[in-house]
Amino acid sequence: MLIDLQIHSNYSDGYLTPTEVVRFLAKQGVKTAALTDHNTVGGTHEFAAACLRHNIKPIVGLELYVTLGVKKLNVLWYNFNPASPELHAMLRDSQTRRRTKARAILELMVKDGFVININKVLDKYNHYVSINHVIDDICAHPVNRKKIQKELGHSRPREEEIIKRYFFSKIHPRFNNSYIDIKRVIALRKKIGGQLVFNHPGKYNQLKRDILVELKKIGIDGIEVLSPHHSIGAVLFAQDLAMQYGFIMSGGSDFHKFESLPNALITNSWQYYKVEHKMLRGVEKIIG
Repeated sequence: MLIDLQIHSNYSDGYLTPTEVVRFLAKQGVKTAALTDHNTVGGTHEFAAACLRHNIKPIVGLELYVTLGVKKLNVLWYNFNPASPELHAMLRDSQTRRRTKARAILELMVKDGFVININKVLDKYNHYVSINHVIDDICAHPVNRKKIQKELGHSRPREEEIIKRYFFSKIHPRFNNSYIDIKRVIALRKKIGGQLVFNHPGKYNQLKRDILVELKKIGIDGIEVLSPHHSIGAVLFAQDLAMQYGFIMSGGSDFHKFESLPNALITNSWQYYKVEHKMLRGVEKIIG
């Protein structure tokens, strides 16, 4: 059975609505899926309703930026109570801090000559200020496009280059995600349920035994083994660690959008990558 336990919509940094995401997944033959938008459950109801119309089993999901001591990690949370007032308070705090950090950088960009209606841009994103969407808004103005092209030195800068230059460089204060202490998340999980999974650890070179041991001790349930961000070596190592330490194995496409590169033959990971639930030991604890 094909599953996808990491998907993003336009409620965070994806580009499709939850309904459009489900239509896409249905065409791929997916039978169970989780919408895991960053720091918001805003699209949960729309996603679940669309899944039921397409005979897909919906799993409640969420992706969080968390801290483990000085380490910064991403975790996926499944099957919790999305109506929890405590959950919403935690997410609102995270969203507010992220908005404040984004505003500070946009204010500096305006001082540097960019044409940005800061309030108009930020007010578009009530659930999660997505930097890639903000970059799209900035680049929509011809003055900004020309300035970026000049400063980056070529006419077709990629989104990743723009974000690195203006949000993660020494030119401006570094933009930091609005992290939540993982112990706070685990304490809330005891009240509202669900499973916590360390996601795409190979993406940021965090697939390390000491991190996994620490996560196991504090109560993390699983590790994302199958991810398009992982090489075959990372998949094998993640699988081995999961078996050694008794983690649930999970997998997802990390789908955000259809890439629009000129003449591109590959536009999304589903064209070369699929997640079969039989390859993931213990995933039944998530998907039922």
